[in-house]
Amino acid sequence: MTRFSPEILFKSVSFRFFGVKSDNENSEPLKNRLLNSLLTMGVDVDMAKKRQPGVFNRTGINEQDLKMFLLSKGAGQEVIASIISRYPRALTRTTENLSKRWDLWRTIMTSDLEIVDILERSPESFFRSNNNVNLENNIKFLYSVGLTRKCLCRLLNNAPRTFSNSLDLNKQMVEFLQEVCLSLGHSDPIDFVRKIILKNPFILIQSTKRIKANIMFLQSTFNLNNEELLVLICGPGAEILDLSNGCAKRNYTNIKEKLCSLGCTEQEVQKFVLSYLDVLFLGEKKFNDKIDCLIEEKISISQIIENPRILDSSISTLKSRIKELVDAGYNLSTSNISLLSWSQKRYKTKLKMLNMR
Repeated sequence: MTRFSPEILFKSVSFRFFGVKSDNENSEPLKNRLLNSLLTMGVDVDMAKKRQPGVFNRTGINEQDLKMFLLSKGAGQEVIASIISRYPRALTRTTENLSKRWDLWRTIMTSDLEIVDILERSPESFFRSNNNVNLENNIKFLYSVGLTRKCLCRLLNNAPRTFSNSLDLNKQMVEFLQEVCLSLGHSDPIDFVRKIILKNPFILIQSTKRIKANIMFLQSTFNLNNEELLVLICGPGAEILDLSNGCAKRNYTNIKEKLCSLGCTEQEVQKFVLSYLDVLFLGEKKFNDKIDCLIEEKISISQIIENPRILDSSISTLKSRIKELVDAGYNLSTSNISLLSWSQKRYKTKLKMLNMR
């Protein structure tokens, strides 16, 4: 049996005991200081703790550094408090890291305030990653495949997670899209990729498997040749490429069943969906309820087929506008119903004109 001297034994025990006691004594005051400071800054500490509780167990956090950095970029006190409340991991980033990241974003955005606006809407987009090398490589790569600064700005505004993707992941999607382009007979893959990303900035944060499944769905469902498919996915079809393939199929099946039950042919259904592919985003209940609402108001299915954009409006908006138009003497069964989907300003102008008759 191994024997230890009393000096070694007691030294080991006292060292462990002292270490634990010291950690507890030092961490609690620091934690309380941080919480009090955040409360003074207007941070919703309860929200922050619920979202990322581990942040408050870390040492070396200096909330004042983050505050001063963001103030120097034009962010107000309320914006800073909101950012920390919703994404407290921002507190763990060093000023050096933040400065480098900000400079990289500024190679795309034209002003600091534009970046502040993105941070206010989506703090995660800026603070989620601290890998500035990956960010820099992604920016260089996206420029190299023909994307303009305007396109990258759109990506940063709408799908900032694109720049947190690994470089390999972004390369994989771009190469896949270029292969699709060439397989469909298009001779300019750079132009093809640019058009799709401009139409759908979220595409780079999806899987190639999903995009491929949706392209096959469009081609087989609507019996499109390569040229027709190319035109579609470079235009309105680009927006549904990142839709769940199962969801796209279910929604199309429901649309077909509902419209056929009202007397439409399958060819009419296909033409209707192709004229406005956004209808594929409508789930079964929402689509059916809107159709039923319009039919109950004496609007014919043929009118709906000719004006699919009216399905963008909520049921409450449809009902209130129909009532206002009928009260103003407008005959919806024989007149143009597209005004049901007009902007509020344009619609109110039209309604005013009707009431003045």
